[in-house]
Amino acid sequence: MRYAMTAVGPPQVEFMKSAGLPLTTEARIVYSEVLRHRRLAYLQLADFIPGVEPYDVATTVELQPGSSGVRMILTFDAMHDEEWTQRAVMGRESELARLAQALDA
Repeated sequence: MRYAMTAVGPPQVEFMKSAGLPLTTEARIVYSEVLRHRRLAYLQLADFIPGVEPYDVATTVELQPGSSGVRMILTFDAMHDEEWTQRAVMGRESELARLAQALDA
């Protein structure tokens, strides 16, 4: 899968510019496991970090049905350093918060 992410909010645009990063980044994902309603695993190429050789980041999403709903467990590789790992965590937390809002709507 390929998709483009573009910073459009003023804080995000300011951050990207100050970090020397492009406003639009193309993401490339290769799915390695797809078990319907249970598990999704994929590799995403991290090739957008200035001065860092591209590398794959593995991600796994597991769904566990229960009596009160479905529990989702998201795990992914650490990035090349703590700062970038924290950025990835913040991004995932933002994605999950938006998912929760959509599900509640």
